[in-house]
Amino acid sequence: MILGIDIGSTSTDAVLLDDGRVAATAKVPSASGDPVASFLAAVHAVPAAARARVGQVALGLRAAARAVAARRGLGRVGVLRIGTADAVRPLYGWPADLRETVLAGVAEVAGGGGLGPGDTVPLDRDAVARFGDRLAGQADAFAVSAVFAPADGSQEREAAEILRARTDVPVLLSGEVGPLGLLHRENATVLDAALSSLVDGIARRVEEALPGLGLAPGAAVFVTRHDGTLMTLDYLRRQPGLSLGSGPACTLRGAGLLAGTEDAVVADIGARRARVGTLSGGYPQVSGTTERIGGVPVNLRFPDLITVDAAAHRDLAEAADRMRPGAGRFPLVLVGGGADAVPDLPGFDVVRPAHGAVAGAFGAAASPVGGHHERIVRPGAVPTEAARAEVLDLARAGAVRAGADPKRLRTVLEPDLPVPYLPGAVLIRARAAGPPLPL
Repeated sequence: MILGIDIGSTSTDAVLLDDGRVAATAKVPSASGDPVASFLAAVHAVPAAARARVGQVALGLRAAARAVAARRGLGRVGVLRIGTADAVRPLYGWPADLRETVLAGVAEVAGGGGLGPGDTVPLDRDAVARFGDRLAGQADAFAVSAVFAPADGSQEREAAEILRARTDVPVLLSGEVGPLGLLHRENATVLDAALSSLVDGIARRVEEALPGLGLAPGAAVFVTRHDGTLMTLDYLRRQPGLSLGSGPACTLRGAGLLAGTEDAVVADIGARRARVGTLSGGYPQVSGTTERIGGVPVNLRFPDLITVDAAAHRDLAEAADRMRPGAGRFPLVLVGGGADAVPDLPGFDVVRPAHGAVAGAFGAAASPVGGHHERIVRPGAVPTEAARAEVLDLARAGAVRAGADPKRLRTVLEPDLPVPYLPGAVLIRARAAGPPLPL
């Protein structure tokens, strides 16, 4: 059996799947400010006999997003930029209160790569060492970002070795976080670093509680991520920001799975607000613009959503119409606790699936483990089959590191994209997904 749990602000939902079918559901009050207590309450709401057959738990964890929004539980970060960008300093555009909460210190040092070997500037190793010495004992984590790191991350790794020799705190690298654009990638890395202590504490408490929950021997815990797939607790520790936006992503996936469709407009109706998104090919349609987390612009691939007043049915209909693709007639799937209060909207085939009130938990339980990789092809160059094959291989490797069974992975090469800030360059993208490794 698989147990899916979605921790909301007021209630925590649980869905028990037996060979893909809903065997039981539960809803318990969430423990304010304590996601682990909410998780434990939801697990104990499942009968003991059924718990003994649970080999996988998929946890919808929204603690990271709430911590950023509330400015609570965040660590102090040393921000190191390799390769200067004099026009815009690190953390430019951050809300002042969040910057004050997070920033332990900042340094810009000489270095940085490029799209070719001749573009590389040597790393100022002494400046990196001085920065590490200055913030030793003051920073809870370091965030390292280098110009063109997704194309060549060697200098980020070199700087990380220097910092780790002087401190015993996490060092996170931007080349593992996002695509080429420096500022938004740097922002996402700083958020990861600020969240690292929080998610490590949550993961440790969950791991410590597992032996006493009465689950099947060797039961594994996975966490939902922002693209509608899963990752292990260790992978969450490496990139806490992947859990940002995971709640809506799993609700969208769960709604489509419950309705028996891979393509739909989905409205999650809560007590006060409704969030509307699109499911395409079984996965959330992602926003094509920069997202903001707690006021910080980042380049993470979050679901594209419109939020409206749940009681304003005309606004809901307009939002659903805006999210519907121009071609094709997607059904409108209504889920969430307030779905029954929404009338059928004209122009839509409305579906209210069974168990829609716990769509997020169902989506967590039924989602695969995923991985994603991107690569920039230099301006004027034509992407080769070898380059595409390597991107696919790296997406597979990412899924395996996240906990997927390498023998049952499916890979998809996404359409190439132009790089707006690098005319003539092309972005190759691939994703991989599959079930977790068996017990």
